[in-house]
This record gives sequence, C-alpha cells and structure tokens, in this order.
Amino acid sequence: MRTTYLEATVRLYHLDSGPEGGAAETLFYGPLAEAMQIAARQPEEVQDGLFLATDNDVVAYLDLLEG
Repeated sequence: MRTTYLEATVRLYHLDSGPEGGAAETLFYGPLAEAMQIAARQPEEVQDGLFLATDNDVVAYLDLLEG
C-alpha cells in the first residue's frame, strides 16, 4: 500500500487479540476511499485492530493515517 490510489480494491478487516492469536473479521471489500470512510467511523478501540490489505501489501489503518 505504499503507492496506491483511492479506487484501489482493498480488504478492510479487524484483527482481534484472542488467545489463539486472534481472528480476522472482514468489514469491507472494495475501493480504498470507501474503506477509509468506514474505518474512520469505527470506535477507537476497533480502529486499533484495523488493517487494509491489497493483493500485495498489508498496512495497519492507524499507520496509514500517520504516514
């Protein structure tokens, strides 16, 4: 995700910190711009575990905001 565009297809998912290493729950699959809007609407504690994945990269949502 280091170089991408707003229409890029991404998977927005939440990774919880369960005892077995956590489980990934997909929240959205579609354009990056829409995924970012959905992520921004999540509670702060959920945002901590959000990740965006393309076909060749994964980045934490909060890291992407800071970048």
